[in-house]
Amino acid sequence: MIKLLFFGRLGDYAQAVPATIDASTPAEIRQLLSADYPALVRELSEPQVLVSVNQMIASWDQLLADGSEVAFLPPVTGG
Repeated sequence: MIKLLFFGRLGDYAQAVPATIDASTPAEIRQLLSADYPALVRELSEPQVLVSVNQMIASWDQLLADGSEVAFLPPVTGG
């Protein structure tokens, strides 16, 4: 199972999402969530959203191992 984390405003869209999922890539996670969480998936599809696998920025096609932690990171601004 893959542990899911959603940061920033993505967490607002992901309140009902299970904490774990069975998937082989972050892209597959996004696809699996699309039926039940379309608003979240629209946000995840924004080009500025980054994905992190085990606390390292990764591609959406990164292969996942059982027990991996996948975090979705929205764009941030600061000043």
